[in-house]
Amino acid sequence: MSAQARREGSGGPSAGAVGEADPRRWSALWVTLVAGFMSLLDVTIVAVALPSMQRDLHTSAPAIQWVVSGYALAFALVLVTAGRLGDTIGRRRIFLIALGGFVLCSACAGAAPSIVPLVVARIAQGVCAGCLAPQNSALIQQMFRGAERGRAFGLFGATVGVSSAVGPVVGGLILTLADGPEGWRWIFYVNVPVGLIALALGIRLLPRTAPSDGRRLDLPGVALLGAGVLALMLPLVLAESGGVGALWWLFAVGAALLVVFARWERRVAARHGQPLLDPRLVTSTRGYVTGAAIATLYFVGFSGVWLVFALFFQNGLGYSPLSSGLAVTPFAIGSAVAAAVAGRLVERLGRLLTVCGLAAVAAGLGGTVLTLRWAPDDIAVWLQTPALLLGGLGSGCVISPNITMTLRDVPVRMAGAAGGALQTGQRLGGAVGTAALPGLFYMALGGGDHTHYRSAVALAVGCGILPVLGALVLAVRDWLRDRERDGRGCPDEVAHSPTHAGQG
Repeated sequence: MSAQARREGSGGPSAGAVGEADPRRWSALWVTLVAGFMSLLDVTIVAVALPSMQRDLHTSAPAIQWVVSGYALAFALVLVTAGRLGDTIGRRRIFLIALGGFVLCSACAGAAPSIVPLVVARIAQGVCAGCLAPQNSALIQQMFRGAERGRAFGLFGATVGVSSAVGPVVGGLILTLADGPEGWRWIFYVNVPVGLIALALGIRLLPRTAPSDGRRLDLPGVALLGAGVLALMLPLVLAESGGVGALWWLFAVGAALLVVFARWERRVAARHGQPLLDPRLVTSTRGYVTGAAIATLYFVGFSGVWLVFALFFQNGLGYSPLSSGLAVTPFAIGSAVAAAVAGRLVERLGRLLTVCGLAAVAAGLGGTVLTLRWAPDDIAVWLQTPALLLGGLGSGCVISPNITMTLRDVPVRMAGAAGGALQTGQRLGGAVGTAALPGLFYMALGGGDHTHYRSAVALAVGCGILPVLGALVLAVRDWLRDRERDGRGCPDEVAHSPTHAGQG
């Protein structure tokens, strides 16, 4: 059996029928991408508005930081559980409920009269965003097969990459257009009309599926995983207020809880129960563990460098938030273009595409480091454009192909939980990056003069390249393993796939 046939078979016949029979699948995809773009954009778009929020609400810096931290925490905590709920009671149902909640919470955040209701609204908004995210990748698994799935994941990958990169640009643009007292509220209000249109179209276009046989939710698994992720992320999202130094012991607690979670899931699966995250995703699904590790490492560098760039351009060179965002748009443009093209190539090139992409990202960021460190201020932003564009083109060849390669052999019935776990790794990696790289920037700055800003950005972004290189090593190893497997023919591979391991 060919590799293509194996990938077609991993979804099950009913899933294939859905993808072939539903002529509205591409329209439905665009609805999910718009919703996903909003939820991911809200991770970064709010950061540029924090100073004006703090001033207008007369609150402290640690309190206003929870506007970002609360959203990020809630987002990450519910991903796997929400994916599992989508697998069991219906992805369309969870998607529409979450999208409606996201719109409502956006309106509440925009109207918040003080910091406490704003933080509460942002935490609730993060829960809704975390419920939306795994449904996106799971619906792609459900609606598309073969080469079409690669193109759909290409668009999804472009959404992930661009939403992360353009957040500062969009935030700066909104603040510029809504200039004046409390203009920051439009950061949240803008989600309301877009979300309502997406909700109306989702009701009409998203496919209905019958619930699975297993309705029981693994509540001990939910508690263990949630507590473990919370313990790992809390010190990171509170890094600016000394969270890492004060709460370092939570890293050990989180690691221990995740070990207990893994053992509990194996026990539930051995008793033929309904685990929150099926252990066979790790033990028997080709490429899943490697792909998740690549995503986690990549997002450590990918997420952290944007805050460093914002600090350098705004504090070091005196740029406005909008100008600072525009300075890094070549990366976003390259990522959007490459991701759409890469989705069409991943079926043919496989992991090689990720290898080339990671190499280009490392080279592009390296060129940017050299430019910002040594080029004159008045032309540095222009000289960095080719390097950032190269990095963006590489990023487009990393995110969407890696999603496709990671989820290609995941059965559709567990696609939500698998996608949620993959995105949990991305969120955790992003939290590490956004805590560590700005910390390195401030450490190198040390209250120094303009020259120190150049050294600081070079050190921080240079360190951001290291996890990208780590992901590159994993990708090369996986690519060589795939070549060796294809050379042998590997006739028994299907027997080890979880699709054929008594899942029915």
